[in-house]
Amino acid sequence: MKITVIQGPNLNMLGTREQNIYGPIKLEQIHSQMRDVAGQNGFEIEFFQSNLEGEIVDKIQECFGDSHGIIINPAAYTHTSVAIRDAISAVNLPTIEVHISNIYRREEFRHKSMTAPVVAGQITGFGPFGYHMAMVGMMQILNEIKMAKAQQLEQAKKQQQ
Repeated sequence: MKITVIQGPNLNMLGTREQNIYGPIKLEQIHSQMRDVAGQNGFEIEFFQSNLEGEIVDKIQECFGDSHGIIINPAAYTHTSVAIRDAISAVNLPTIEVHISNIYRREEFRHKSMTAPVVAGQITGFGPFGYHMAMVGMMQILNEIKMAKAQQLEQAKKQQQ
């Protein structure tokens, strides 16, 4: 099963930008840790980062038929992008929203997430560890879906007999 991780604007600057808020860890380090967890659990993982809203929308749409779940940090687009929200809703894949900082303890304009109503869950304020939490959550969701499908197939076979 494949999980796609989508990173929004300025996340390519992690480790450099506002270390008092985001810490010293670089995006590549977060991805390396996620890759290890995915591999240890038999999941394929793909990473994508863009500063451009349209590219993020395109990537979400590409996940349809290619990925089983999405972990996304829309970053600043969390608070403004109806397009990203609509793309998540359109592909109808399990999606978890992650934020390194606690967006609800920051400036008021960050308190509203456009994407939260269309995702399975939101993880905010746990620093880079939030990505690990999202991986565990996504693997659980995907395993539950896999088990439910297997049970449906088994019930269908029993009904045919």
